Amino acid sequence: MSASREEQLQQENRKLTQENVSLLEEQIRLREEIALLRRKLDALARRIFGRSSETLSEAQLEFLFQEARTPGPAMGKGSSPEVTEAEPPARKKAQQRRMRTPEDLPVIEEVLVPEQVKVQPEAWRRIGEEVSQQLDYEPARFLWRRTVRPKYVQRGKVDAAPVIAPLPEKLQERGLIAPGLLAQILVGKFCDHLPFYRQQSIYWSRHGVWLPRQSMARWTDLAAEWLRPIYNAVRASVTQGSYLQVDETPIRYLEPGHGQARLGYLWVCHRPGTDAVYHWATSRAAACLEKIIPAEFNGTIQSDAFSAYPAFAKRRAEGAIILAGCWAHVRRLFYEAQAEAPQLIAWILRQIRHLYKIESRLRHQRAGPVLREAVRSQQSRPLLDRLYRLFFALKTKRRILPQSLTGKALDYALGQWHALQVYVSNGLVEIDNNLVENAIRPTALGKKNWLFFGHAEAGERSAIIYTLIESCRRRGIDPYAYLRDVLTRLPYSTNWQIKDLTPEAWAKAQPPAPLAAAA
Repeated sequence: MSASREEQLQQENRKLTQENVSLLEEQIRLREEIALLRRKLDALARRIFGRSSETLSEAQLEFLFQEARTPGPAMGKGSSPEVTEAEPPARKKAQQRRMRTPEDLPVIEEVLVPEQVKVQPEAWRRIGEEVSQQLDYEPARFLWRRTVRPKYVQRGKVDAAPVIAPLPEKLQERGLIAPGLLAQILVGKFCDHLPFYRQQSIYWSRHGVWLPRQSMARWTDLAAEWLRPIYNAVRASVTQGSYLQVDETPIRYLEPGHGQARLGYLWVCHRPGTDAVYHWATSRAAACLEKIIPAEFNGTIQSDAFSAYPAFAKRRAEGAIILAGCWAHVRRLFYEAQAEAPQLIAWILRQIRHLYKIESRLRHQRAGPVLREAVRSQQSRPLLDRLYRLFFALKTKRRILPQSLTGKALDYALGQWHALQVYVSNGLVEIDNNLVENAIRPTALGKKNWLFFGHAEAGERSAIIYTLIESCRRRGIDPYAYLRDVLTRLPYSTNWQIKDLTPEAWAKAQPPAPLAAAA
C-alpha cells in the first residue's frame, strides 16, 4: 500500500473517530435534556393533579436521610447552633364536629295531640311531653316594598296646598331595585361566585321573577359608585403604614374591536392585621404600582420576584422602598425539584422548615415586632447563613445543571437573597407573602365561573366590591347584612360619615352576638 493511501485512510479514521465522539456527546446531551424535560413534566403533573400541600412527613424525611447522615459541603461542624425541635404532638382521632347554630334562630312549634285525646279531651290528663327538633330552611323570597304617602289638606282652608311626606332618598331616582335585592346580587356574584346569567336562571326558575343580567350589571355599576368612598377610606387605612404585601392575579376582560379577550390584572395590597385592597389595571407594568401605592409611602414592600417591583423601587427616592422576599416561593421551587436530588433537597427543605417553626412559635406567643426581631436574629440568621453557604457552593462548583429544576430554584434563591433576609431585621415583616396570596383565592374561584370581566371598567368596579367583601370575611361579618345596611344609609350620609361605614367601624358598632355575650 502506498504512503499516500495509508495517510488518506488515517485521515478518514480520525474523521470517523471525531464524528463518533461528537455523536456520543450529542447522545449524552439529548439524554440529559430528555431526563430534564421528564422531570419538568412530572413536576407539572404533581402541581396540577397532586396534593396542594408542600409539607414532608417525618417518615419521608427519615427515609431520605437514612443514607445521608454526614454533613454536606456547607454543613460542617460549628456552622450554626443546633435548632431544638419539639416532637410533633400525636394526632388526635378525627372527631365529628357538632352542628353550630345561633341561639336566636326562630322556632316554629307544632304540637301533635293523639287522635283519642282529640275525641275526648276531658278524659285525659297531660303528665308531660317529649320534644324533638330538626333544623329546617326556608328559601329566600321576593317582595314589593311599597311606600304609601297620604296627602292631607287642612280642614276649613279650601285654597291651601295639600301636605305630603317627602319621598325617602334612594340609590337611584325612580329606580326599582331596593338595597336588599342589590345586596343579594352583589353577594351572589362576588361572594358566592354566581355569574349574572346563573342568578337570572335561579330567580326565574325558582321564584318566577325575571331579572335580565344586563339590568343586574347596571345595578352593580350603580352600587360600586355608591361604595367607592368607603373603598377609598379602606385603601387609605391600609396604605398609611410602613409595610405592605403586594401580589397580582391575571383576569381576562372584553374590549370592543378585538377578536379575543384581553388580559388585565387585579393587584392586591395587604398589611397584616388590616384589610386587603384590590386594584384593577389593564397591564402588569411597574407604572401600575405608581397608581396603587401612594407617593408618600415609605417602607417595606413584600412580593415575589416579578421585575415590576424592583423597577418601581428605582422610580422612588433612594432608600424609600425596601423590597422583601417570600420564602414560600423558595420552598415551593425546591419542593418541586426534590425528585432530582432527594437527599440534598430534603436537607434544604428541613432547614426551611426550621425557619417556619421559629415563626410558628413566635405566632403562638403573640410576639411583637421587637421580640420577633430579636429571636430571628439569634435563631433564624444562622440558618440563613447555613443555607447561603450551601447554595453558593452548589452554584460555584457547577454541580447542578442551570436548566434543571434544582438549578432554577438555586438561581431564584440567590437572586433574591438580600430580599429574603429583610424579615430577620424587621419585626413587622412576615416570612412569606402567603397572607396576600390568600386574599387572591376568592377571585381565582370566581374566574372559573364567570371567566372574564365584561369590559375594562367592570374590573375597577369589581375591585371595589371585592375589597369590601374580603373585609367582611376577615371580620366574620355577614356581607349581605353589611351591604344592605350600608346601601340603605349611603343616600343620607355625608362625607364625614363615610369613616363610620367601613366594615371595621360597622363591626364595632354592632351589638355582641348571643354566643359572645353568653361567653
